[in-house]
Order: sequence, then structure tokens, then C-alpha cells
Amino acid sequence: MQDTKVRFELPGNDLMPDLLGQSDELLRIIETSFPDAKIHVRGNQVTIAGNSANLVEQVFHEMVTMLERGLQVDVNILNKTIEMVNAQENPAEVLTTELLITARGKPVRAKSVGQKNYLDTASRNIITFATGPAGTGKSWLAVALAVNAMQKGEVDRIILTRPLVEAGERVGFLPGDLMAKVDPYFRPLYDALFDMLDPEKAERLLDRGQIEVAPLAFMRGRTLNNSFIILDEAQNTTPEQMKMFLTRIGFGSRVIITGDASQIDVPGGRSGIEGLEDTFSGIDGLGFVKLGARDVVRHKIVQDIVQAYENASRQSKKNTGSK
Repeated sequence: MQDTKVRFELPGNDLMPDLLGQSDELLRIIETSFPDAKIHVRGNQVTIAGNSANLVEQVFHEMVTMLERGLQVDVNILNKTIEMVNAQENPAEVLTTELLITARGKPVRAKSVGQKNYLDTASRNIITFATGPAGTGKSWLAVALAVNAMQKGEVDRIILTRPLVEAGERVGFLPGDLMAKVDPYFRPLYDALFDMLDPEKAERLLDRGQIEVAPLAFMRGRTLNNSFIILDEAQNTTPEQMKMFLTRIGFGSRVIITGDASQIDVPGGRSGIEGLEDTFSGIDGLGFVKLGARDVVRHKIVQDIVQAYENASRQSKKNTGSK
């Protein structure tokens, strides 16, 4: 079988140093990932030979597109690019999707196909349900979407809420006043909020009530108009609580509901997020997103652990179904 051979030229020599990396670090990663490929670089011309030559060419083209769009390609982004190319995905389209610039000047971007689908789904719908394991960016991106909507004047306030019964611990038995009790439960949302906004501005918005943090039980009896509402850890709602929450949504509001079905701590195990996609089938303005191991953006070992759990769960369901 004859090896494939491809040749292409960069649009100028200025991109080549960033394409190859310091001391050719990025080039070596590509060569290691595609060991049958022979890559030769001369000037602004790249020649690739081998069975995987077309894949390597796509990796280079994706990297060029990212660099042209202002995204600096580092080791992590290159590894993600290679993974996505092998999965027949378009990394440049996904990884350069920019939602907003944080107060620290860092762009908030999707880091996987699943995350881009999450952002796209949330932009099209009034209510978005996002489920998936820890580390997939469910809550962080929800806060980014909320801040973006407020900055654009699409909503007047942001409401962060969640149920507070988990791991056998109830708020009533915790020391201190209400905010002292609930603050530890909301820490991931606070962290995301202070990532997006200048700390002083975030504090002012909290003081004015333009950003409200409250337990889910405090939503009862209210009508939430012109708000971006995030219900976090929704796997720990009961079906009754979920119905109560969904019927609070008023005019001009958008909602993101996040949860992880593998971490249900609600008493009795009856989670408010289970079966909703079937229940709400055919209702316009509702979107459902399921994130998985490939959307985990923490250390690779976390991605591998989540993947192992997913594989075990699928095998368990398969074994149960065959009985």
C-alpha cells in the first residue's frame, strides 16, 4: 500500500514559529501522536507522508485557523485539537467560539464540542437543562452566559439558586446566620462569578440585589421577570421542587438548570431532573444538553476517571437488559 503524501504552504512565514512551538515542542507532539507520519518543514512549506498524512494536514490547518483568529496554540489546545480531529470534529470552529471577556481580560470560550452545543442551545432557548459529570463546565458556563446577558442589557438581574440538602447535611444544623449557612454551598457559583466580573463590581451588584443568591426554597411564591436564573445541583431537587421552580419563571427571563445524575443525594432518590426530556417533549423554548467525559476540562486523569465510570454504567445497563 502506497503512503499518502500531502504538501501545503502557510500564508506567510510569521505563523510558523507559533505552529511548531518553542524548540519545535508542538511539532514533536504531532509526530508522537501520528508515528507513521513523516513531517518535513522548509520555509513556509510543510510536507507530510504516511497513512495518516491527511489527518496531520487537518491538524495543521486547524492550528493555522486558530492562530489567525487570535487563539494561541499551546500543548493543551494542541492535544485537544488532535483528539477532535481523530473524532472527525472541527476544533477551530469550536475552540475559537468566544462568549465574553472576563474582567481579567481572559476570553471565555467553549473547550469541547459538547460545551459549544451547550452555549448554542442556551442561546436559542428560554430554559436549558445541562446535565453531566463534574468538571464539564456546566455551572461555570452558566454563570458566563448570565453575566453576558446582563452586560448586553438582556436581563436586569442574575439569580443563583440551588437545593441545600445533600450528603446528609441540613442547613438548620449549621452554625451562623442564613448567608453564613448557605455560602459554602454556593461557593462554586461565587468562584465563577468572581472569575467573570471585577470583584468590586460583583460586590456592588450583590449589594444592590442585581445578583441574588438564595436557596431554592426562597423561590416559592415569587414570579421572576427579566432575570437570568441558574438552578445549580438540580439533581438534588424533588419533582415537586422542580415543578415549583419552573412555574416561577416570568416574562423576559432565561433559565439554565444544571445537574449530575450520578450525584443524587435527595432523600428517597426521587430526583427532579429525571425523565424531564420525555415529559417536556414537544414544548418550544426548552433545550437539553448532555455533557460527558470528553467535555471534562480538568486534569486528564479526571477525564479518564469519568470515562471509566461511564463505561461501567453502560456495561451495567447492558447486563441488566440482557437478563
